[in-house]
Amino acid sequence: MTAVPLPETIGVFGGGRMGAGIAHSFLLAGCNVVLIEVDKQAAARAELTVRGNVQRSADRGKLSEPRDGIDPVTSVMARFSAGSDDGALRGAGLIVEAVPEDVQLKLSVLGRAAAVVDDSAMLASNTSSISIDELGAAVPSPGRFLGLHFFNPVPASSLIEIIIGSQTTGEVTTTAQGWVRALGKTPVTVRNVPGFASSRLGVALGLEAIRMLEEGVATAEDIDAAMALGYKHPVGPLRLTDIVGLDVRLAIAEYLQGELGDRFAPPQLLRDTVAAGHLGQKSGQGFYSWPQD
Repeated sequence: MTAVPLPETIGVFGGGRMGAGIAHSFLLAGCNVVLIEVDKQAAARAELTVRGNVQRSADRGKLSEPRDGIDPVTSVMARFSAGSDDGALRGAGLIVEAVPEDVQLKLSVLGRAAAVVDDSAMLASNTSSISIDELGAAVPSPGRFLGLHFFNPVPASSLIEIIIGSQTTGEVTTTAQGWVRALGKTPVTVRNVPGFASSRLGVALGLEAIRMLEEGVATAEDIDAAMALGYKHPVGPLRLTDIVGLDVRLAIAEYLQGELGDRFAPPQLLRDTVAAGHLGQKSGQGFYSWPQD
């Protein structure tokens, strides 16, 4: 299977860590990107985040923009806009919803996005666990809706998980696979089951590692080293939980517990750590300490 040319304009709903990363990846691929946030202040923060990410790409020599007297970051950012007006999404060929893992919030923004694009536009959710069929209820013509589960950090990750709902058409699936390849990433296609493939396996490993830490089996460093050195994982499950966000892992675990049973019950240590505000890399403290810029 080959890459398929990406749409000229991509919409991203949500400018947090994942939304900014998704916008960054599509910008590097040459697309125009429109990002929608809750208000102008949040949009301004998202734009600063994206600009910082693009600057780091430039510092690493990752930008291929023409340099004819134009700063490459300025050239890339000329294709980016952020605001709070849904109407700016009009004309986008793909809109990716990247708001927090809250069903009602996702349904709301998907409905808003569907209301401003035409029927040829594809809509996708970056959900890591919520049913695509449930979210598809907000989308007229749900055959054009599917999951595109990006991984953090988005530009550096080589994987995108494509989740196919019961009404997602074969044409949309094939197009999405081609777009993933056009981003320079590898698609993994799964059907719509709780936790899909990556979250289900990743959360299971992460929860067991937290239980081991809770029981005093070993330190966080040694548990992670066992998986990194023994099983060639690029990063151990506790450090990965810090990177993903402990609050995100807790929300997914609670959802999977409700869908699949108590084998996904969150350990008390996870609940207590989140309650204390220690969310991992983004807060500066999780199972590890993370210096803040």
